[in-house]
Amino acid sequence: MLAALLRRVVPVREGEARPLLLATAYGFSILFSYYLLRPVRDEIGAADRGNLQILWTAVFLVMLLAVPLYSAAVSRWPRAVFIPLANRFFATNLIAFYAALYLLPESTRVWIDRVFYVWVSIFALFVVTVFWGFVADLFRHEQGKRLFGFIAVGSSLGGIAGSATTALLAQHVPEFLLLLLAVLPLEAAAWLARALDRHASREPETLRREPEARVGGSAWSGIGLVFRSPVLRRIAVWLLLMTFASTILYFVQAHLVGEAYTDRALRRAFLARIDLAVNALTITTQALFTAHILRRLGVGLTLALLPAVALLGFVALGTAPTLFALVVVRVLYDSGRHALAKPAREVLFTLVNREERYKSKAFIDAAVYRGGDLLSGWIYAGLAALGLSAGAIALTAVPVAGVWMLIGRQLGRWEERDQD
Repeated sequence: MLAALLRRVVPVREGEARPLLLATAYGFSILFSYYLLRPVRDEIGAADRGNLQILWTAVFLVMLLAVPLYSAAVSRWPRAVFIPLANRFFATNLIAFYAALYLLPESTRVWIDRVFYVWVSIFALFVVTVFWGFVADLFRHEQGKRLFGFIAVGSSLGGIAGSATTALLAQHVPEFLLLLLAVLPLEAAAWLARALDRHASREPETLRREPEARVGGSAWSGIGLVFRSPVLRRIAVWLLLMTFASTILYFVQAHLVGEAYTDRALRRAFLARIDLAVNALTITTQALFTAHILRRLGVGLTLALLPAVALLGFVALGTAPTLFALVVVRVLYDSGRHALAKPAREVLFTLVNREERYKSKAFIDAAVYRGGDLLSGWIYAGLAALGLSAGAIALTAVPVAGVWMLIGRQLGRWEERDQD
């Protein structure tokens, strides 16, 4: 009965319903946790917007240390061990932050905020990277085109639940409690990962079973693969250009929101409502359209849609840098990034080997992503120092979005050749 209901919205086949729902619940759990914390992080960024480029430099440097440590864990342990371990590591960190906020004097709060900003920025990428690397390791390429859109629905539902919870509680409870609340879905994600791995072991005809041999390689081997593989290089460049567009949009947001709202609780609530709108549109697209768009347009054209939205959005913000324009662009851009670009990009990783899927993907999604943030943040700071307004800076991202579109089409042509 459940499979029959699923077939009404997603092209699920025999034996796929249970792993599909487990993966969807896993995605829900990690995004619920993240979106509880995201408005807290973004409010810190709006309050400390003069130091954003410094904070992002710290994020990148810490990420350079974190990626080899994660790769070493991938080499040493099977996925049933290192994936739950990653989620529980971050849960333990949240408990430590709660203790610091509760026990240390108020004078340390500004530094706790900054460390927390750096930590959430790393957490956001790592838990999602681990999740999608695991999903790409479980599902085959053909399954990815059919099912990844619906699996991403769980992430959007988690985002909606997290955003709604934060919007409801932001003005009534200290953010200390949000940190403890975010621990619970991370523990649930650890249990769901184990359940998915057991299902793959019992029913290898449905999911890809983990090979007896470990992923292998060293803590640094995944990085070298990115520079040697033309496909991984293009994926890295596509993501680097996406981070440039996202960073420019984020800094414009910090500028506009920081000027419009002086009360920190009101800023948190406003940002949480934007996230809520993004996730509402995202889930509608994922549930009803993503699988059909991927099959009709293919991966390449789907990857080119987000740059097209960014191009038009930067033109709009360049000519009308208002809160209304910001909300419209943020909702369309972020929903397109989650509902279309994310599943399309993850489909590409079903076609690479396991070391590239876990290690190279972690380097691209974490270090390259945050390196792009860092570079883009300093570019924004430099342009602002030259006297350019937020709107003028937005216009500088328009030609970048054009190049970004071309890279997406190139990746689509590789995907079409490789699956033939």
